Amino acid sequence: MRYAFRQRAEFRNDLDARVSAWFAGRGARRRDVPQMYLKTACVVLWLAAAYTGLVFFAQVWWTAAPLVVLLGIAMAAVAFNVQHDGGHGSYSARSWLNTATALTLDLLGGSSYFWGYKHNIAHHTYPNITGADDDLHVGVLGRLSPHDRRLPPHRFQHLYMWILYGLLPIRWQLIDDFHSMIDPGVGITRVPRPRGWDLVRFVAGKSVFFGLAFVLPACFHPIWKVLVCFLGAEFLLGVILGTVFQLAHCVEEAAFPMPMDRKVDRDWSMHQLDATVDFARNSRWVTWFVGGLNFQIEHHLYPRICHVHYPALARIVEEVARDHGVPYRCNERLTSAIGSHYRWLRRLGAPPTV
Repeated sequence: MRYAFRQRAEFRNDLDARVSAWFAGRGARRRDVPQMYLKTACVVLWLAAAYTGLVFFAQVWWTAAPLVVLLGIAMAAVAFNVQHDGGHGSYSARSWLNTATALTLDLLGGSSYFWGYKHNIAHHTYPNITGADDDLHVGVLGRLSPHDRRLPPHRFQHLYMWILYGLLPIRWQLIDDFHSMIDPGVGITRVPRPRGWDLVRFVAGKSVFFGLAFVLPACFHPIWKVLVCFLGAEFLLGVILGTVFQLAHCVEEAAFPMPMDRKVDRDWSMHQLDATVDFARNSRWVTWFVGGLNFQIEHHLYPRICHVHYPALARIVEEVARDHGVPYRCNERLTSAIGSHYRWLRRLGAPPTV
């Protein structure tokens, strides 16, 4: 059973009209942006160079260590920029190109098939609604929603959660995707088992990933060195991905509504602004690296628009929100957003007070 939102509000009608006028006035494309193609080439070449250097040229630790760091950051850049837009269908108007760019997640060891249900449907439809948004569920060791049960270990989650973020990619690659094949489903979202070409892409993706991560490197280096480098790069990837995605929702400024009788007391668009917070909007470097995900409000409202447009759209969204009396929340600095997430973890982990 799904949650029901209120009827579409005038806020969204006004916002859509102004966004459409902005694109029409500039003759800009919502997708298939040349700037995005150039960016894709940069981050993919970065990833290929880091991997090639680590596997074929690094022979001592002091050359391998920086390449491991570069590889972990490059994988995050590809995930944020290429895979994320492709997975949302915001990369191109051509479906085959969206599929191709989304498959970079399979190259990184995840499953673009299951990600589509977990992220596009479960999270984007019901952000910060406990039991529906699977991004809030991190197991018994973490408490991200105030509506989840508090357990004694959560008292220290503001200290150890960052380590769990680092382990998330390995969990996806080695456990979660295979568990989803056996028992598909994300919260209240039904997930059919992949069949046909979806199954072929799943199997091929896992095969290519394990080959690139373990088999090919083991032809040139001892297996223990391969495992150390793998764990280092994946841990860094996890810390970056986990932190960035939490800064938009699991912070003090975001709301965590608990619908009564499965009815949300807001229309869908205004719920996105309640549950989502932008951060570091004035940092061009952050915006470039995280693929515009620091403009998370704009992304949730328009997930099928290429992320290079988000800084411009943010001014429109904030203006329309102000005109309609809808709160628009933002942490202006990256450090402020990280601090807010840290305090949120500490607050939810603290023992209850009278």
